[in-house]
Amino acid sequence: MSHSRGNPPALPSNLYTEEYFREACEGCEEFSESQGERLSTRLARSVALAEIAPGMRVLDLGCGRGEILLHCARLGATAYGVDYSAVAVSISSKVITGTPSPPVVAQADAKHLPFPDQHFDRVLMFDVMEHLYPWEMKATTLEIKRVLRDDGALVAHTAPNAWYDRFAYPLVRLFRRITGDGARYPENPRALNVAANVDVHVNEQSALSLWKTLWRSGFRSKVWLHSPPQNRQETKVLGGLRHVCFHWIPFRWFFDREVFAVARKRT
Repeated sequence: MSHSRGNPPALPSNLYTEEYFREACEGCEEFSESQGERLSTRLARSVALAEIAPGMRVLDLGCGRGEILLHCARLGATAYGVDYSAVAVSISSKVITGTPSPPVVAQADAKHLPFPDQHFDRVLMFDVMEHLYPWEMKATTLEIKRVLRDDGALVAHTAPNAWYDRFAYPLVRLFRRITGDGARYPENPRALNVAANVDVHVNEQSALSLWKTLWRSGFRSKVWLHSPPQNRQETKVLGGLRHVCFHWIPFRWFFDREVFAVARKRT
C-alpha cells in the first residue's frame, strides 16, 4: 500500500532523475569533481557525527549517489545503502565498484526496510526527511528503531529549517526586494537556489518538530541548528545584523538553515 488512508501518496520515484542527483543534491559539485572521493562540508560533518568505527554495520538510508557508502567502507564499516530511486542505486553501484569490502546497495522503501531487527550500529539519514510526508516520517522512524541495535544511533540531517521558510524568509525576501536583489528570491522559498526542490520537498523540519517526531517514535535525541559561514562582503551594518540573526537567541532559531540530530532508542 503506497499511502495511508487520508494521507497524500508518496512522491513518485521517477522525480529523482540522474540530473537531480548530479546537479541539485547537496555535495553535487564535490561529487562531480571527485566522483565521491571528496565530501561537501555538510556531508563530512554529518559523517563525523556518526563516529563510525571498524566492524560496525551502517545503513545509509537514502544513499543517493553513494559517496557516503564509499567513506563508511573506508572507515572499516560494513556498509549498506538503500534508496527509493532506481537511478540512485545505479549511480551508487558504480561509485562503490572496486571498494574493499564493497557496500551492499538495493532499491527499497524506507517505510519497509528489508533487514532484521537490531541489525545496525548506525543508521544515517542525510537530506531525506524533507522528502517524506509526515505519515511517511512516522513509519520510517519506527522502521529505523526496529533495525537499530539498542546501543546504536540514528544520525540525521535535514534542510532547510522549516521556521526559516515560514517566518524568516518572507522578511529576507522583502529586504532583498527593497535593496534591489529581489529577483534571486522567489516567492516560494522551496525554489531558492534549487528549483527542483519545489517538486520534491514536502515536509521541512524545525528543530522542535524533528525532536517531537523522534520522541514519539521512541528515541531520545539531541537536535540542533547550524548554518555554514557566509563569508560575504557587506557593510558593517549588514554584517552586524547577520551576526545577530545567526548567533543570538531567539533569532537564530528562525535564521539557521540546517537541522542536525543524533538519536538513540529510549529504554
